[in-house]
Amino acid sequence: MRYLHTMVRVSDLDASLDFFCDKLGLRELRRHEVEAGRFTLVFLAAPGDDSAQVELTYNWDESGYAGGRNFGHLAYEVEDIYALCQRLRDAGVTIHRPPRDGYMAFVRSPDGISVELLQKGGRLEPQEPWMSMPNVGEW
Repeated sequence: MRYLHTMVRVSDLDASLDFFCDKLGLRELRRHEVEAGRFTLVFLAAPGDDSAQVELTYNWDESGYAGGRNFGHLAYEVEDIYALCQRLRDAGVTIHRPPRDGYMAFVRSPDGISVELLQKGGRLEPQEPWMSMPNVGEW
Protein backbone atom coordinates (compact mmCIF):
# COMPACT_ATOMS: atom_id res chain seq x y z
CA MET A 1 0.00 0.00 0.00
CA ARG A 2 1.19 3.53 -0.69
CA TYR A 3 -0.21 6.98 -0.13
CA LEU A 4 -1.66 8.59 -3.29
CA HIS A 5 -3.32 11.92 -2.47
CA THR A 6 -5.69 13.91 -0.28
CA MET A 7 -8.84 15.27 -1.89
CA VAL A 8 -10.44 18.55 -0.94
CA ARG A 9 -13.54 20.06 -2.53
CA VAL A 10 -13.23 23.65 -3.69
CA SER A 11 -15.94 26.11 -4.65
CA ASP A 12 -13.79 28.43 -6.81
CA LEU A 13 -11.08 26.62 -8.77
CA ASP A 14 -9.30 29.82 -9.85
CA ALA A 15 -9.13 31.19 -6.30
CA SER A 16 -7.93 27.82 -5.00
CA LEU A 17 -5.21 27.53 -7.65
CA ASP A 18 -4.13 31.09 -6.88
CA PHE A 19 -3.82 30.17 -3.20
CA PHE A 20 -2.21 26.73 -3.51
CA CYS A 21 0.04 27.44 -6.52
CA ASP A 22 0.73 31.17 -6.79
CA LYS A 23 0.83 31.95 -3.07
CA LEU A 24 1.74 28.67 -1.32
CA GLY A 25 4.07 27.42 -4.05
CA LEU A 26 2.57 24.05 -5.06
CA ARG A 27 2.61 23.09 -8.71
CA GLU A 28 -0.03 21.51 -10.90
CA LEU A 29 0.83 17.96 -11.96
CA ARG A 30 -2.24 17.07 -13.99
CA ARG A 31 -5.85 18.01 -14.60
CA HIS A 32 -8.92 15.99 -15.59
CA GLU A 33 -12.07 17.71 -16.86
CA VAL A 34 -15.05 15.34 -16.77
CA GLU A 35 -17.81 17.03 -18.73
CA ALA A 36 -20.30 14.17 -18.29
CA GLY A 37 -19.91 14.32 -14.50
CA ARG A 38 -19.56 18.13 -14.49
CA PHE A 39 -16.40 18.24 -12.41
CA THR A 40 -12.68 19.03 -12.69
CA LEU A 41 -9.87 17.31 -10.80
CA VAL A 42 -6.54 19.11 -10.39
CA PHE A 43 -3.61 17.31 -8.77
CA LEU A 44 -0.97 19.44 -7.03
CA ALA A 45 2.34 18.71 -5.30
CA ALA A 46 5.11 20.56 -3.54
CA PRO A 47 8.15 21.17 -5.76
CA GLY A 48 10.42 18.13 -5.67
CA ASP A 49 7.87 15.88 -3.95
CA ASP A 50 5.35 14.43 -6.40
CA SER A 51 4.53 11.59 -3.98
CA ALA A 52 2.46 13.77 -1.62
CA GLN A 53 -0.38 15.08 -3.74
CA VAL A 54 -3.47 17.17 -3.13
CA GLU A 55 -6.45 16.65 -5.41
CA LEU A 56 -8.64 19.71 -5.78
CA THR A 57 -12.15 18.62 -6.78
CA TYR A 58 -14.25 21.32 -8.39
CA ASN A 59 -17.90 20.38 -8.93
CA TRP A 60 -19.14 22.79 -11.60
CA ASP A 61 -22.66 23.17 -10.24
CA GLU A 62 -21.83 23.42 -6.52
CA SER A 63 -22.52 26.83 -5.00
CA GLY A 64 -20.09 26.49 -2.08
CA TYR A 65 -18.97 24.32 0.80
CA ALA A 66 -19.15 25.07 4.50
CA GLY A 67 -17.14 23.61 7.33
CA GLY A 68 -13.74 23.24 5.69
CA ARG A 69 -12.36 22.84 9.20
CA ASN A 70 -14.20 19.49 9.45
CA PHE A 71 -11.62 18.13 7.00
CA GLY A 72 -8.70 18.60 9.39
CA HIS A 73 -5.65 20.05 7.64
CA LEU A 74 -2.97 19.61 5.04
CA ALA A 75 0.62 19.79 6.29
CA TYR A 76 3.74 20.89 4.44
CA GLU A 77 7.36 21.01 5.54
CA VAL A 78 8.91 24.31 4.44
CA GLU A 79 12.48 25.58 4.01
CA ASP A 80 11.94 28.91 5.82
CA ILE A 81 8.69 29.36 7.71
CA TYR A 82 9.29 33.05 8.31
CA ALA A 83 9.95 33.82 4.64
CA LEU A 84 6.90 31.83 3.49
CA CYS A 85 4.60 33.41 6.08
CA GLN A 86 5.82 36.86 5.05
CA ARG A 87 5.23 36.05 1.37
CA LEU A 88 1.71 34.78 2.16
CA ARG A 89 0.97 37.80 4.35
CA ASP A 90 2.20 40.17 1.61
CA ALA A 91 -0.16 38.36 -0.79
CA GLY A 92 -3.12 39.05 1.49
CA VAL A 93 -3.32 35.66 3.22
CA THR A 94 -4.24 35.77 6.92
CA ILE A 95 -1.76 33.92 9.13
CA HIS A 96 -4.23 32.36 11.58
CA ARG A 97 -1.56 30.81 13.80
CA PRO A 98 1.69 32.78 13.35
CA PRO A 99 5.04 30.95 13.68
CA ARG A 100 5.75 32.39 17.13
CA ASP A 101 7.84 29.34 17.99
CA GLY A 102 9.83 29.35 14.73
CA TYR A 103 8.32 25.99 13.85
CA MET A 104 4.58 25.93 13.12
CA ALA A 105 2.02 28.18 11.45
CA PHE A 106 -1.50 27.76 10.08
CA VAL A 107 -3.22 29.48 7.16
CA ARG A 108 -6.49 28.72 5.38
CA SER A 109 -7.44 28.26 1.74
CA PRO A 110 -10.26 30.30 0.16
CA ASP A 111 -12.62 27.44 1.16
CA GLY A 112 -11.50 27.46 4.80
CA ILE A 113 -9.24 24.40 4.63
CA SER A 114 -6.51 24.59 7.25
CA VAL A 115 -2.95 24.33 5.99
CA GLU A 116 -0.24 23.60 8.55
CA LEU A 117 3.28 24.84 7.78
CA LEU A 118 6.17 23.15 9.63
CA GLN A 119 9.78 24.34 9.60
CA LYS A 120 12.15 21.81 8.02
CA GLY A 121 14.93 20.64 10.32
CA GLY A 122 13.47 21.95 13.58
CA ARG A 123 12.69 25.29 15.08
CA LEU A 124 14.20 28.56 13.94
CA GLU A 125 15.12 31.15 16.54
CA PRO A 126 11.88 33.00 17.48
CA GLN A 127 11.76 36.50 16.00
CA GLU A 128 9.51 39.49 15.56
CA PRO A 129 7.03 40.34 14.27
CA TRP A 130 5.94 36.70 14.61
CA MET A 131 6.66 36.30 18.35
CA SER A 132 4.14 39.00 19.30
CA MET A 133 1.36 38.10 16.85
CA PRO A 134 -1.81 36.59 18.32
CA ASN A 135 -3.84 33.81 16.75
CA VAL A 136 -6.60 35.01 14.43
CA GLY A 137 -9.88 33.11 14.06
CA GLU A 138 -9.79 29.34 13.82
CA TRP A 139 -6.87 27.35 12.52
